[in-house]
Amino acid sequence: MKTLEHPNLVIEIGFLALLALLWGSSYLFIKVAVTEIPPITLIASRVFVAAVFLSIVLALKRERLPRDPKTWRMLFVQAIFNSIGAWTILAWGQQFVDSGLASVLNSTSPIFVFFITLLITRHETVNAMKLFGATLGLLGVLFIVGVDVLNGLGQQITGQLCAIAGAILYACAAIYGKRFGHLSATVTSAGTMIWASVCLVPLSLLIDKPWTLEPSLKALSAALILAIFCTGIALLIYFRLVKTLGSMGVASQAYLRAGIGVLLGILFLGEEISLIVGIGLLAAIVGVAAINMPKRVAGNKKLLRP
Repeated sequence: MKTLEHPNLVIEIGFLALLALLWGSSYLFIKVAVTEIPPITLIASRVFVAAVFLSIVLALKRERLPRDPKTWRMLFVQAIFNSIGAWTILAWGQQFVDSGLASVLNSTSPIFVFFITLLITRHETVNAMKLFGATLGLLGVLFIVGVDVLNGLGQQITGQLCAIAGAILYACAAIYGKRFGHLSATVTSAGTMIWASVCLVPLSLLIDKPWTLEPSLKALSAALILAIFCTGIALLIYFRLVKTLGSMGVASQAYLRAGIGVLLGILFLGEEISLIVGIGLLAAIVGVAAINMPKRVAGNKKLLRP
């Protein structure tokens, strides 16, 4: 399916911002829930509840899951890229690296999408404007989080490599997701979460014995919000945007997450914004705009070739 190039691009950018809000706020709910619910069980409950929620949406829309083994194998690969592999490796790596540096390293997925597309898959147009946007957006995230986070670069290298590996997996998910053009966003979302549940729920039962846990209502509420809003609804938006904005477009939400966190702090916590953070916000927004600029504006003459 072609990248969106019509006036309703504004609507798709709105969905992109909403996706960044949902995934950006997931860190808050994880922080609340994980104090009482072990990480594996939390992730397992996240994908299981999301799978149930998406199955209900599927039934309400009178859509059906695929029946051919090939599609289910593809959904399994997508689940590894999008959730099973990425979430597990990030959770493990963040034990050894500061959250600020981890967020910067994990925001590099649009860069990886660009070069994987340019050098390997060539499944969509990549041009100088997209490279400019990917670079500027990453610089914006760095300014938002704080340049001083780079002081730890090169230390605790294993954790940092995990954060980068997570970004690569997210990049692969954005690219591989283009293969599901024949499926609706609901079917793709439900299929990936069913696979994630099949893999993670037994692991949770074996390791954490969740029936012995007694989490508070606060932790359970955070886990429920994480599953339905930050996972189920977010995936519906994500797979829609893979079709409309393309791989780089949907990956660019990584640059908006840090900015949305800052804006939420200003709105609800009364925090003030510094000049450098303001510059970072502007850079991230301009970077996302450049990545998603319609080809008729960006121009096809700048098409890059490996």
